[in-house]
Amino acid sequence: MTRPLAAVGRPVLRGLAGIGRMVLYALAVISHVFRPPYYPREFLHAVMTIGWYSLPVVGLTALFTGGALALQIYSGGARFSAESVVPSIVAIGMARELGPVLGGLMVAARVASSIAAEIGTMKVTEQIDALVTLSTNPLKYLAVPRVLAATLTVPVLVAVGDSIGIMGGWLVGVNRLGFNSHVYLKNTVDFLEFSDVASGVAKGAVFGFIVALMGCYYGMNSDRGAQGVGKATKLAVVAASVLILASNYMLTEFFFSA
Repeated sequence: MTRPLAAVGRPVLRGLAGIGRMVLYALAVISHVFRPPYYPREFLHAVMTIGWYSLPVVGLTALFTGGALALQIYSGGARFSAESVVPSIVAIGMARELGPVLGGLMVAARVASSIAAEIGTMKVTEQIDALVTLSTNPLKYLAVPRVLAATLTVPVLVAVGDSIGIMGGWLVGVNRLGFNSHVYLKNTVDFLEFSDVASGVAKGAVFGFIVALMGCYYGMNSDRGAQGVGKATKLAVVAASVLILASNYMLTEFFFSA
């Protein structure tokens, strides 16, 4: 009688235990951000790796997304003689949703996998044990600089991606759809509000925190061997992507439910 219930209960309990460990790990990382010692060299290296090196893929994604969005909105608006809404909807859509979400997912694919593989390899080769032997807290040395760097740099990537995405819509609107450049830009500026940009940047900070946290968590908890590192890398990307989409809904509800 109890076997079916046990078959359902075991994975549920394992999932809840995993969520609990993840939350405790996040709280530990946050608490160590405000306590010395600090490692500025590791932080600056993480800023370059996460922020600067992610700019090309985020920029290209935003550029083509903005152009495709302009085409789709123009095609749909033509059914209701509402082609003039293209500039405003492209700007609002990129700033509120597509810029942060797609930027976060691109960073997750690139950064979460890289962090998990790097830290997982360090665990397999016993470099983390060497840090403990040298009286260095691995959480402080490996996780905190990466999480802090991602939390600060991903919002900048989102802002840049929003600008490039709007530019992509402008390029398509002017060169492909026949919009007047001055009118297109004026409509963009008139309809785009500060709250639209601020909400997207705030989402970027949350997404950056999630991406780096998942990479560090699964890297630190990877199994031994190459297969364990590969599994940790896969789980880091999947968990970061799912959490980005879930937190995006909650943040959108928080910012725009009224």
